[in-house]
Amino acid sequence: MKQKSENAIVSLRNIYVEFDSEVILNHINLDIMDKEFVTILGPSGCGKTTTLRIIGGFLNPDEGDVYFEGERINKLPPHKRNVNTVFQKYSLFPHLNVFDNIAFGLKLKKTPKDEIKKKVHQMLAIVDLKGYEKRSVAKLSGGQQQRVAIARALVCDPKVVLLDEPLGALDLKLRKNMQQELKEIQQKTQTTFIYVTHDQEEALTMSDTVVVMNNGNIEQIGTPADIYNEPVNAFVADFIGEANIINGTMIDDCRVKILGHELECVDKGFGKNTPVDIVIRPEDIEVVKPEEGQLTGTVTDAVFKGVHYEMTVMCNNCEWLIHSTLCQEIGTEIGMRIIPYNIQIMNKMFPTANNEFTATVVSSDKENNSIKIDIEGNIIEIENQYFQEDTNLFIVLPPDGLHIAGDGKGDLNDVYIESVIWKGEHNEIILESDERKWIMQSDQDEQVATYCPISFDFSKAVFTPTDKEES
Repeated sequence: MKQKSENAIVSLRNIYVEFDSEVILNHINLDIMDKEFVTILGPSGCGKTTTLRIIGGFLNPDEGDVYFEGERINKLPPHKRNVNTVFQKYSLFPHLNVFDNIAFGLKLKKTPKDEIKKKVHQMLAIVDLKGYEKRSVAKLSGGQQQRVAIARALVCDPKVVLLDEPLGALDLKLRKNMQQELKEIQQKTQTTFIYVTHDQEEALTMSDTVVVMNNGNIEQIGTPADIYNEPVNAFVADFIGEANIINGTMIDDCRVKILGHELECVDKGFGKNTPVDIVIRPEDIEVVKPEEGQLTGTVTDAVFKGVHYEMTVMCNNCEWLIHSTLCQEIGTEIGMRIIPYNIQIMNKMFPTANNEFTATVVSSDKENNSIKIDIEGNIIEIENQYFQEDTNLFIVLPPDGLHIAGDGKGDLNDVYIESVIWKGEHNEIILESDERKWIMQSDQDEQVATYCPISFDFSKAVFTPTDKEES
């Protein structure tokens, strides 16, 4: 059975993985091209390492197929796949020197000694470790140990090298140096590299292609420039680089309203008066005199970052980030000018502005003006509302009608935090419970890919009976 996209060395088709009833990979599809440096990028828990393990053969998907050069390899064990892996902790053999660590795989294959010597010395030259053959790996620096691990992975001529956050244990300066070295090694060997990280800078620096993942799904695939300049949604924009992500309304084609001001843009096809997310990068905002800007604001903070100043500006109670070579003093009123091309318009990640759902009244107390409803098997009491028992209700609850229960006991427990996006005034948080998703506003930072209890403030909700007249 063959299936191969043009030039694809690895293809994943409809891959689904579930652990303990939790979806880890949600029917993802991915083609990885030959001789390409691909980075799978995303927060902890998004499914990127699971994807790598499936390609390497360390994990079998519950559903879907893995193809290598067009051949289905679902049942092929790791040692029979033309793939090698570099782990974060390198997994070097401390009792072996550099030469023997690199030669280990060749010896297992019973490669002739002369060929082993030739290949190891070739690898030492590629990873810039000539003369280190007899060194103990325990006496090498972290960067040198990593290069030994890479050489060991490459010496057996694999078609694909998998790298699972291999720079995570290095300090900042060494990590930056190794980013460039890894890209050079990949280009010298013309080997396909599949690299997993949560570090956006690594992804932008090294990759030919970036695959952005979140919550078991692939959000976007593209070049680093495409991902940075044309994010498909607020999650990608927030995860790749710094961005001002603002709620807005698409008035019409090429016309958007931001904080009460209409601005020209270049996007079309969103419809009239459609709520959208707007992304403007900090470096794309020109600081001008107040009367020359489309928006005006007051500088509340300014920090020198070496190549630019990073300024925080309050505009209509909304916090903006601006990068400029010209510093403005704190308290200064400035104008903000943005050319239409630098205003990116995106569909909202949550389908409605509010939480909209149905629930049934399981009991009612007319004397105390209260009801109880069932939400996903949880009975919740609502005061100052009365409807007859068995009434079906359509409920509209705004984002500020939800909050994370501080005491750990919520109306719904173990709700998954899918995304947290700062919108200039508050965090917009999308959560997932057993049966649906929820949208919430919060001033608190929350960690994505974790679980929390949530409570409802139904005093802010609108209730509409859908099947009975109320007396």
